[in-house]
Amino acid sequence: MSSFTSDLNFCPECGNILPPPGLQDTVRCPRCSFSIPVAEFDGQQIRSTVVLNPAEKSAAVVEEEDSDLQGPVIDRRCVRCNKEGMVYHTRQMRSADEGQTVFFTCVHCRFQEKEDS
Repeated sequence: MSSFTSDLNFCPECGNILPPPGLQDTVRCPRCSFSIPVAEFDGQQIRSTVVLNPAEKSAAVVEEEDSDLQGPVIDRRCVRCNKEGMVYHTRQMRSADEGQTVFFTCVHCRFQEKEDS
């Protein structure tokens, strides 16, 4: 007896998303091994859409070849020049059961600071 009432995209036994029909005669749930004949999917349309953000709207990234400032730019105010925009990178400086150390570098004055997380 099915636990769920759903469309053919979901397993009626456990509610998991079913994989799309392939070359096999049945579609099998990867979680509970429920199977359904591919013929049940006759007439179903499967559509997917990928929407990418334009490059100008994505987060700023500094990538100059001769610059030592490479990586993502975040909205963090520099304590020296008081301007927004710092590049960061992380390193595991302490033991493995401790957090990483985050190094920030100002893109304007190149002031560096670190934060133990």
